[in-house]
Amino acid sequence: MSIMRWCLSVAAALCLASAAQAQNYPSKPIRVYVGYTPGGAVDVVARTVGQKISTALGQPVVVENKPGAGTNIAVRAMIDSPPDGYTLMVTANALAANPTLFQPSPFDPEREVAPISLIGRVPVVIAANANAGIGSLKDLMAAAKAKPGALSYATPGNGSTPHLAVELFMRAAGISLLHIPYRGGAQAIIDVLGGQLPLVAVNALEVLPHVKAGKLRVLAVMSDKRTTIFPDAPTIAESGFPGFEASVWYGFIAPAATPKPIIEKLHGEIQKALKSPEVLERMAAVGGEVTPGSTQQFKELIHNERVRYEKLIREAQIKAE
Repeated sequence: MSIMRWCLSVAAALCLASAAQAQNYPSKPIRVYVGYTPGGAVDVVARTVGQKISTALGQPVVVENKPGAGTNIAVRAMIDSPPDGYTLMVTANALAANPTLFQPSPFDPEREVAPISLIGRVPVVIAANANAGIGSLKDLMAAAKAKPGALSYATPGNGSTPHLAVELFMRAAGISLLHIPYRGGAQAIIDVLGGQLPLVAVNALEVLPHVKAGKLRVLAVMSDKRTTIFPDAPTIAESGFPGFEASVWYGFIAPAATPKPIIEKLHGEIQKALKSPEVLERMAAVGGEVTPGSTQQFKELIHNERVRYEKLIREAQIKAE
């Protein structure tokens, strides 16, 4: 047998083995890592979608929270797991930002990760203390231009998605704001409510009760569309910055060498789950929307976000806490 024929035979055998593996998959529980504490938006989304695909696949889908190091602990644990489809992760924007934010780079999302499916997006909002005298994005920009770097805003931390979103907005608007990082959105909101600083940038859901109570005012949402939980709040794009978009996205990933037939099977079940009333309602409850699409689209999103964040983090000299 020639070397060429031998190589083709081996390749064919591997393809058949991979297809057979996918046909029998899953034959045991599937573990899904979440790099955040229980009860947050990523955790809620992971458990909701996990329950739907568990029913369809006939095996338990067990969500395991592994917070720490800006989700790097969970990502590394997933990457180092056997690439057999039994260890997955629900990730967010940190997957694209952390390779530049942390040095040395903790992982390479385009070499060590296999995208499966995007789940959805949740908008980041800029909100002001109701007594801060900032009633609109126009007011914010006027104040920032009058005293560059004097107007402060709180975020859940250095390199968090809200922080990066505001940095992108500042560059688009040509303004300078003073960033005050916190360890989580809750304390950041508390200090803005207390008047220690005027502005906060967080996920939309986190400010909802305070907006309803009249204590905070949403100036703008940073997604490409208005959010259903703040329908009167304009987007950055419609406020004079066409094309601006900076939202939180969630998606399923697996170790890079996971067989393609297993990735395709999981992608198909996740796409079905995204059409279910339970998932649609739960995403709406956290202020987001589902975003069905191909594995290739998710792969391109990760690449494009990584390039965008790398440029921003280097130019703004942002460092992880």
